Amino acid sequence: MPPNPSLNYGYTILRAAVARALTASGILPTLGIHHHNKYNAYCLADDIMEPFRPYVDECVIEIMNEDPDYHIISKQQKAKLLNILNCDVDFGTVKRPLMIGLSITSASLAKCFAGTEKKIKYPLL
Repeated sequence: MPPNPSLNYGYTILRAAVARALTASGILPTLGIHHHNKYNAYCLADDIMEPFRPYVDECVIEIMNEDPDYHIISKQQKAKLLNILNCDVDFGTVKRPLMIGLSITSASLAKCFAGTEKKIKYPLL
């Protein structure tokens, strides 16, 4: 039921980008903190992506307001959802594209696991 297909599509894009950022930081995206499921190979990615979901939600709301046929996912809607990775996220002192923000967050998680930091860096909403 709309707008769930658009949300699911956007969350899938976000999840893949998070898994890629975690892997680039040397972290296995399988072992989650809160998400646990032996059939889910991306439990940690699901944990880390949670604070980034509002960016997908906002994009879907924009799509719903702009397109009366939002219940049918068009190529234009897919392109707009994919472009979420380029939207600016605010880390307080700097603004970066969401894709870079995911790298900042995953690198800070790696530092937390290593014991050199105590907090994961997430963007301000």
